[in-house]
Amino acid sequence: MSEPIEIVIVGGGTAGWMCASGLASLVKANICRVTLIESESIASVGVGEATLPHMKEFNDYIGINEVDMMQKTNATIKLGIEFVNWGFLGSSYIHPFGTFGEKIGGADFHQQWARVKQAGDVEPIEAFSYAIQACRKNRFEFPVDNHSEINSTYSYAYHFDAGLYAKFLRQFAEAKGLKRVEGIITDVNLHPDSGNITSVTLESGHKIVGDYFIDCSGFRSLLMGKTMQMPFEDWSQWLVCDRAFAVPSERVEILTPYTRSTAKAAGWQWRIPLQHRTGNGYVYSSQFISDDEAAHSVLKDLDAPALAEPKMLKFKAGRYKKSWHKNCIAMGLASGFLEPLESTSIYLIQVAIINLMNLFPNKNPDQALSDEFNRLVDLEYDRVRDFLILHYHLNSRDDSELWRYCRNMPVPESLQHKINVFKHRGHIDLYRYGLFAPPSWISVFLGQGLQQENVDPYAHNLSLDQIKKKLNDLSTSIKERVEIMPMHDEFLADYCPSKLG
Repeated sequence: MSEPIEIVIVGGGTAGWMCASGLASLVKANICRVTLIESESIASVGVGEATLPHMKEFNDYIGINEVDMMQKTNATIKLGIEFVNWGFLGSSYIHPFGTFGEKIGGADFHQQWARVKQAGDVEPIEAFSYAIQACRKNRFEFPVDNHSEINSTYSYAYHFDAGLYAKFLRQFAEAKGLKRVEGIITDVNLHPDSGNITSVTLESGHKIVGDYFIDCSGFRSLLMGKTMQMPFEDWSQWLVCDRAFAVPSERVEILTPYTRSTAKAAGWQWRIPLQHRTGNGYVYSSQFISDDEAAHSVLKDLDAPALAEPKMLKFKAGRYKKSWHKNCIAMGLASGFLEPLESTSIYLIQVAIINLMNLFPNKNPDQALSDEFNRLVDLEYDRVRDFLILHYHLNSRDDSELWRYCRNMPVPESLQHKINVFKHRGHIDLYRYGLFAPPSWISVFLGQGLQQENVDPYAHNLSLDQIKKKLNDLSTSIKERVEIMPMHDEFLADYCPSKLG
C-alpha cells in the first residue's frame, strides 16, 4: 500500500477547523494524514456568528451532535434574515429559509400570488411563508419530514459564537486523531522546478513537509496570495463596503429566531442574538463615512449595553483567480471574501471542503481535478456575488450618497439578466449549482420593491376565485399552526440550554 497523503492545514479559526474536522471524519488515516498549524498569538477574525441551513447539513455529515454543539457555542436558531430599510426607508421584509406556498394549477406560487395582486388586494407574500410567520412570532420547532404537512416547508440554521465553534471543532478533530502544531510560519518553501510547496518553516526552525497545503490563514492568504502570487479579482466596484466594526452587547430580552440587518446611510448594521450575548456590527464603506463616525454609529444603535469596544476589520470584496493552484488549496478568507451580508462566508468554506472531498487527489496534483474544483468554487462565488449586489442595487432610497451610487451603478450582466426576466414575467432560473434558490430571490426582489409586470400563462389554468380560496386557506393554515409552536426561548431552554452560563 502506498504511503498516506500528507495534508498540512495552515491556520485555525472557523475555516481551518472545519476543514480539519471534515478530513478527520471522512477520510481514513491510511489515505491521508492531516496536520494543522496555528498560533495562539494570531487572533481569528471570528465575527461570523450567523449561518445558513447548509451548516446543519455539514455538521450532520461529519457526525457532530447538534445539542452538544449548540450548548457549547451558546447557539440559537435562525430561520431567516430580516432586512430593515433596504429597499426604501421604513421597509421590512424577511428572507426565509423556506418556501412561499407551492405550485398551484401548474404555475409557481409567486406567479399565482402576483396574478391575484394585479387583480386587486392580496395579503403580503410573507403571509404564505411558514418560516417568516414563525420569525414574526419568535417561535420555533423542528420541521417535520412529512411533505404533506405545512410545517415541513422550512429549514433552519444557527447563530453561534464563531470562536467557540472553532474551539468545539478543534476538540472534535483532535479526538479523531488530527495533529495540531503550535507555531508561527516564517517561510514557505517551493520546489525550484514545479513551483509546488514542499514545506513550511516555523519560527522554531522546525520544517513541516506535505503533499498538499490548505491555506486557511484568513485575510493574510499566506500561501495562495503571498507565496503563490495568485492575482486577486476585485469586486469592490459593486460591493463597495470595505470595513466593519464588530461589537458584542448584552443579551436581549427576546431571542429572535432570525438575524436582523438594518440599512444605514453608509452601509448596514447586523444584530445576531446568542444565548449569552448579542453580536453586532456595522459594515460600511470608508468612501462615505469616517471610521470615528462609524464606530459611534454602531454603538448608538445597539439594543443593549456594549460588552467591549468596537473592533475594526478591513477587507476588499473579491476572490483570487484560483482557489486550487498546484498543490495549494485556499479556503475561507484566504480564498476570497464578499462581505458579511447573507452569512455566506461559512457556506463558502463548506463548499470548498465538500468539493475537495468529492475531488480528493492522489499524491501528485492533477490539473483536471483542480480545474473542476476551481470551476465549482467560482460558480458559487459568482452567484453569491450577484445575490449580494442585488440588495444594494435594487433600492429607491435617495437619502444618502451610498444608496444613490448603488442604484445607478452598472451591475454584472448575469445579475442584470436575472432582474430583467423577473421583472418581465417573474421567471427565476432554478440552477443546479449555486447557493440561493428561487424563494431567496423572490424575497429580495419583492421585499425591495420590484414587481413582475406579467405572469406565467400557466397561472390562468384556474379561475381567480379558485386561486384566492387556495391562498386564503394557506395563510389561515400557516397562522393557526404557527400559534401552537413553542416560543424560541422556550425551545432553547428545553433543548440546548447553554453550558457556559
